Amino acid sequence: MSMQPIKRALAAVALLGLALPAFAETRVSDAWVRASVPHQQSTGAFMTLTASTDSKLVGVASSVAKTVQVHEMTMNGDVMGMREVKAVDLPAGKPVKLDPNGYHVMLMGLNQQVKEGEQVPLSLTIEDANGTQETVQVQAGVRALNAEAGQDHAHMH
Repeated sequence: MSMQPIKRALAAVALLGLALPAFAETRVSDAWVRASVPHQQSTGAFMTLTASTDSKLVGVASSVAKTVQVHEMTMNGDVMGMREVKAVDLPAGKPVKLDPNGYHVMLMGLNQQVKEGEQVPLSLTIEDANGTQETVQVQAGVRALNAEAGQDHAHMH
């Protein structure tokens, strides 16, 4: 049997695939949540988001927290602050990192302690340029409190 018809069929399928970006797809990688201590009210969630088309992160929800907001770390002179942002732009194909030093997700009003090794469900709402929304479900692994301390505080001997 000749390989030609199969190759032709595969080419057709590939072309069809390219012609059908029916809805935006957002990939989430390296999602994690910082472990909390007993009675701690809030913690942070971090991840990298890559949208297939120009989109924005417009909301996050989680069953472990009463309130979930996206915050941005701000530096005003040498004073570090945080402010809530309503949306984070996700340019097409460009990985956007949510990390402790920039944009990040705050889980506030925790229902219980978040312990290392657990999984925290996050529900992300992504809106594309046409206003179409998709919900991306993420399981974020919980890492130790000092997960970031290694590189963060290296300059403070």
